[in-house]
Amino acid sequence: MLRTIIILGAAALLSSSALAQSVSDPTVTSICLDPSGKTIPVTCHSMDASRIKQTEDICQCLRGGDQVTVSFCPRGVTPPAESAAFEEARRKAVVKGSLVGASWQGRPICVAPYNQTGGR
Repeated sequence: MLRTIIILGAAALLSSSALAQSVSDPTVTSICLDPSGKTIPVTCHSMDASRIKQTEDICQCLRGGDQVTVSFCPRGVTPPAESAAFEEARRKAVVKGSLVGASWQGRPICVAPYNQTGGR
């Protein structure tokens, strides 16, 4: 009985760490992708909700999908427009849960940076 509880506890810990990944790099964030490559809303929280620090501490895919790390777009660069072709390419470009460094049609796969109010 005790062994079963320990095994279930370990499994819960492993699954929760996959859902709640800390993002310590301010140049990246998380998105949630469904199997077709469409984005699903991501839920992110920050322990320091200031206008200076615009990074998330914990992001989760509460509505399903796979959590994927992606870069913020550099200044002056806009993310590729959503289309069926882009969604398919984005899904195929995911390597080990990351799109950092990936590109599509010569443009980086990225997300728009935060605006002054803290939203994307």
